[in-house]
Amino acid sequence: MPNKPMPRIAPLLPPDWDSTAHEAVSAFPAARDFVLNNWENGGARGMNGLGAMLNHPALAKAFLTFNNHVAATNTLSKRICELLILRISWLRRSEYEFQQHVILGLRAGLTAEEIDRIQEGPDAAGWDTIDAHLLQAADDLVSDASINHATWTLLSQHFNTEQLIDIVFTVGCYEVLAMAFKSFGVPFESSLEPMSPNVRARMNNSSSIK
Repeated sequence: MPNKPMPRIAPLLPPDWDSTAHEAVSAFPAARDFVLNNWENGGARGMNGLGAMLNHPALAKAFLTFNNHVAATNTLSKRICELLILRISWLRRSEYEFQQHVILGLRAGLTAEEIDRIQEGPDAAGWDTIDAHLLQAADDLVSDASINHATWTLLSQHFNTEQLIDIVFTVGCYEVLAMAFKSFGVPFESSLEPMSPNVRARMNNSSSIK
C-alpha cells in the first residue's frame, strides 16, 4: 500500500533511544515530549519520521533545531505555516507529511474546505488575496527555487522582512522533510489516518506546477 511502505530506514523508537538520541530530539522539545507521552498508547503521530532521522543523531540535532524554529518560533501564524506546509507536501506528493499536517492545519484554523482547496493551488476559487499569494510563493519556490517578483511584491505589502524570510524557510524545511520521508519509506503510525483512495489518486495525478 502507498501509505504503508516497507521502510528503507527503520525508525528508531523511544525504547531504543540512547543518550545521544535523546540529546538530538531535545532540539525540538515539543516533538520529543509528544512522542514520549504518546508512543505507548499508539498516539504518537510523527514518531516514525522522527525515528528515521534519529539513525543519524548529529544530523537530526542540527535539522530539528531548524525545524523547532519553523514549528515553534516562526514569525508567521500557525495557520499560514500550515497552509504553506500542506501545499509543499501536496506538490511533493508526500502522503505521510500531508496527512500529519491535515490534523495540524485543522487545529491551526484551516477549514476542511480550505485543505481541499490547497490541493488545487493558488488559482482555485475562494481564496482571499493573501492566501492565494502565499500558495503562489510555495509554487514559485518549487518551480524556480525563487519567489517571483510579482508574488514577492504583493507579499511585501502584508509581511515584514522576517516574515518573508520565514515563508521561504518554512517551505524549504518541509520540502526537505518530504524528500526524507519519501526516500526513507517512512510508514504511517497506527494513529495516523490513511489518505483516502480518491485523494491519493488526485495527488498522484496532479499536474506539475506552472
